[in-house]
Amino acid sequence: MTSPRVFSRTVIWSVCIAIGAMWFYAFVFASRESINRIGDEQWMSRSEAVCAAARMELQTLARPISIDPTDTAALAIKAGIVDAATDVLERAVERLSADEPADDKGRGIVPLWLADWRVYLEDRRNFADALRTADRHPYFAETEVEGVPVSERVGKFARENDMRSCQPPTDLSV
Repeated sequence: MTSPRVFSRTVIWSVCIAIGAMWFYAFVFASRESINRIGDEQWMSRSEAVCAAARMELQTLARPISIDPTDTAALAIKAGIVDAATDVLERAVERLSADEPADDKGRGIVPLWLADWRVYLEDRRNFADALRTADRHPYFAETEVEGVPVSERVGKFARENDMRSCQPPTDLSV
């Protein structure tokens, strides 16, 4: 009969070996391909160009002003700026929607990414409406999809496909 001490050591060593094997597999054999990465690099390049142009247009709307969060007139001005910026983003998303990737994976997941973009745009519209009707500066309430903020989903897809300009802007940051 084995002693409890030998049994404990055997269990601990077995667990250590299993953890080591898991990490060996992860570093040596596991796939490095991102689940979001598509194969159509020309589409990624065209999309980056569309988003970069939109970013440039957003820069023309940037107004680094300080507003009193209790001034309803100032909040209404901010709402107008948010709407104008959202219009720019909406036009970019429409241009992206008109261009379909050539690969099967891209045709499967790009529409999901664009749907997330539309949810994010709707959140921006709701924020602008809240600015117009609030007596204090409201916070940007973002929709969560599967427990993740929609802007993070949009941004992650853009980053993983080398489309940095296609990440959501930070113009609503508090």
